[in-house]
Amino acid sequence: MTKPTDSELEILRVLWSNGPSSVRLVNDKINESKETGYTTTLKIMQIMAQKGLVERDETSRTHIYRAVAQKGQVQEAMVDKLLDMAFGGSSSQLVLSALGRGKTSKEELDQIKELIKKLEDGDQ
Repeated sequence: MTKPTDSELEILRVLWSNGPSSVRLVNDKINESKETGYTTTLKIMQIMAQKGLVERDETSRTHIYRAVAQKGQVQEAMVDKLLDMAFGGSSSQLVLSALGRGKTSKEELDQIKELIKKLEDGDQ
């Protein structure tokens, strides 16, 4: 799978959240956090279609794009890259660094505890 660039990942996040969308909708969502021109978003989405990250439905006047890249697969690939590059392959160092930032909610901590229990019990 082609790993998305930062700009492509931003577009994928919009498509994952909103489902199949027009370039206008994607651009409007991105502009909620940073200013990006419509033609820039369009060009990136066209490149993403060539890479196989999105598909374009051309059956209507307004082309609709949908994510082909699955959220879980992209996240796993990015975590693997981060794990190797920044933490020398050490999962524990990655987790300790992430949790040490103090931005983890009670609900997230409960999910982490549940996952640890499953792993200890061999219930992957």
